[in-house]
Amino acid sequence: MALPTWDHPEPLAVGSAPVPEYGAGSLADLLPTLAAGMEVPGVTAAIRELAPADRACVFLIDGLGWEQLRAHPDEAPFMTSLLASSRGGTGRPITAGYPATTATSLASVGTGLPPGAHGLPGYTVRDPDTRELMNQLRWQPWTAPHVWQPYPTVFQLAHEAGVHAAQVSSPAFEHTPLTKVALSGGTFHGRLSGEDRMDLAAAQLRAGDRALVYTYYSEVDGAGHRYGLDSDTWRGQLMHVDRLVQRLAEQLPPRSALYVTADHGMIDVPFDEQHRIDFDEDWELRAGVALLGGEGRARHVYAVPGAETDVLTCWREVLGEQFWIASRDEAIAAGWFGPTVDERVYGRIGDVVAAARDDVLIIASEREPKESAMVGNHGSMTPAEQLVPLLEVRS
Repeated sequence: MALPTWDHPEPLAVGSAPVPEYGAGSLADLLPTLAAGMEVPGVTAAIRELAPADRACVFLIDGLGWEQLRAHPDEAPFMTSLLASSRGGTGRPITAGYPATTATSLASVGTGLPPGAHGLPGYTVRDPDTRELMNQLRWQPWTAPHVWQPYPTVFQLAHEAGVHAAQVSSPAFEHTPLTKVALSGGTFHGRLSGEDRMDLAAAQLRAGDRALVYTYYSEVDGAGHRYGLDSDTWRGQLMHVDRLVQRLAEQLPPRSALYVTADHGMIDVPFDEQHRIDFDEDWELRAGVALLGGEGRARHVYAVPGAETDVLTCWREVLGEQFWIASRDEAIAAGWFGPTVDERVYGRIGDVVAAARDDVLIIASEREPKESAMVGNHGSMTPAEQLVPLLEVRS
């Protein structure tokens, strides 16, 4: 008698996910490397390809991944001319970290720590104390910032070591909890226009023999979310920020290095049931789930106590061909959130973690109507989302 054949495809192996390059080439390694080059105590030069500079400026363009930049040379001629300079002249990108999302990445940049240490491991995560979802970008509900993220930022360490540290960004960000836990230290300078930010960032570099300056532009990401990467609006924003990069590069004082990077890349996801799986309409995915966190391509799933194994099994059966589906302990062991996870962070990670491989989303049309309507999305470990440039200009 012939045995029955199992025709259900095997789920994606957790170990097959392309883990970020923590400790050698991730966003968390950038500021420690620059600060170490200025002889700031307590930091390590992890990105070996970068040469020290007395003055360093990081210009972070929200949402501009490596693949998107390479695909648009006509819209970004100046940055395209710098592609060979990326990662210390190797012409290679670095990785954002998991999940590839703004709150997580900005915390990684500013603290020099991976998500498992700084404790912002997603767009929304469960607070183990309140058992409620915490939006770490908007900081809702309010939580004591330095309890949630207790480590000093690299800017604070640099300032204490006598380095002139400054952030130049939108005035709206000056007093936000995310800025306090991720980017504080030295002085904050609010400027509305991108041109003013570039001019002031250059002036802040000149303000000290050793200087560490950060500046930021968000509108590329906003255009991608609202209109998609194939839109004239997105391409227009890319053209604009390319001119901003050139404007800043042309003003660098002596002994300076400018690094242009991003917090994540992005992909467009079609608006159909095949590509957008609605958690609010799918009884199988909802079964045993107490809270749905994260975002469409990087979900944290919190199970009803006692249902953790059943939820993991169900999500693997339903989504395992398109998502890497891991238990909390499997994701931690695989290094998704960094080499280690602090005890205070452990319960913030989902009982089940779902990271998209294909061009799909797990939306929640009722509980997340705005997020579910976005054209461009990000969060997972695919090259389009995970790889970011590290363009370099030196004076």
